[in-house]
Amino acid sequence: MGIDLIFAADALHPPLTGIGRYSLELARRLEHSDRVARMRYFAMGQWLPSPIASLERNLEQPPDSAADLSTRPASDTLQRWRRQLSGNRVAVRAYHALSPWLFGWRLRGNRNAIFHAPNYFVPPFDGRTVSTVHDLSHIRHPEFHPRARVDYMNLALPPSLRRTDHVITVSQATRQEFLTLFPHWEEDRVTAILLAADAAFHPRSTESIAPALHMLHQTPGNRRTPDASPCPLVPGRYSLFVGTIEPRKNIDRLLTAYSQLPQTLRREYPLVIAGSQGWQSESTHRRIAQAQDEGWLHYLRFVPQTLLPHLYAGAALFIYPSLYEGFGLPIVEAMASGVPVITSATSSMPEVAGGAARLVNPLQTEDIRHAIVQCLEDTGWRSHAIQAGLQRASQFSWDTCVAQTIGTYQKLSP
Repeated sequence: MGIDLIFAADALHPPLTGIGRYSLELARRLEHSDRVARMRYFAMGQWLPSPIASLERNLEQPPDSAADLSTRPASDTLQRWRRQLSGNRVAVRAYHALSPWLFGWRLRGNRNAIFHAPNYFVPPFDGRTVSTVHDLSHIRHPEFHPRARVDYMNLALPPSLRRTDHVITVSQATRQEFLTLFPHWEEDRVTAILLAADAAFHPRSTESIAPALHMLHQTPGNRRTPDASPCPLVPGRYSLFVGTIEPRKNIDRLLTAYSQLPQTLRREYPLVIAGSQGWQSESTHRRIAQAQDEGWLHYLRFVPQTLLPHLYAGAALFIYPSLYEGFGLPIVEAMASGVPVITSATSSMPEVAGGAARLVNPLQTEDIRHAIVQCLEDTGWRSHAIQAGLQRASQFSWDTCVAQTIGTYQKLSP
């Protein structure tokens, strides 16, 4: 008998976060697995039809576009309501107290099903439960989050874990961190299942990259110059960062390091930052705007999913100096695209890089600057890093991730 699966879809809405990408890649494959007899979606107390098709359409639209709004699932109203209240600590406590029991009431009568929460939180449920814990930054680094978010995580995660039969972490580093912080959990109830890059991330020819870069230049919100201006991005002639603009991503130190490069190197290899505005990023955006005015940075507010692999493949160097990651999927996406990588020697990032990237101390601007110069100018290192990165990226697979996830379900099946 196949698995009766209930999949929490609260992260399946645009714009996709890293958790949203993980949820989407799992859901795409679980829907077609012959080991899953029935798959249902549940989000914010509502049963939903499969959100995959509408979500994939929305990934090609800017988040505030009419097309995006017209096809969002009904649960997005509640998602927006939850985000609006997230800064109110009284509202956070009320939501924490009431929502699990409301959701549990809606889920009643599914004793033979498995509930998978790919975004941490398991509501009261009669059957067996799986939770994916992506990172524990709210405990390790609460300064990287709004106070209300830390409060909510501290309130909601412990009771959620009491309702959880098995925890999936997305790296061995996060698994070890989880077992250290929650020592009463048996080790055989916590499994590390690593993520992967989509098959669309692979090396590409200059001829295929250039038109995509031109389309990105023409995307509303990305262009600071008149429509007729030529695309400033040249394949193989820019450094790249991809990620939300927020303190944890360490973009301020990246900007400082890049601003200290020789002017000729900055002009030859401008920095491209692609990512939406996150928490506490106003001053970072002012620095980004100044660097754009100085001519050595290009900011892409929105990158359609179909163009993102081309943006990666066109980079001369990918720089990801994050202060903390539970996994660090952009590292694998860059390596799979045949691009040398600089990343941090902290948390899960050395594990994910697997010796194929240049590791830096993310707190040391000079270390970041020195690595950028070396990685742009040392052709021997670049050739080695490209081949090592491709080899390392090939060791990650979404099919393997899904197979191991289903294996976890099967251990719990009644």
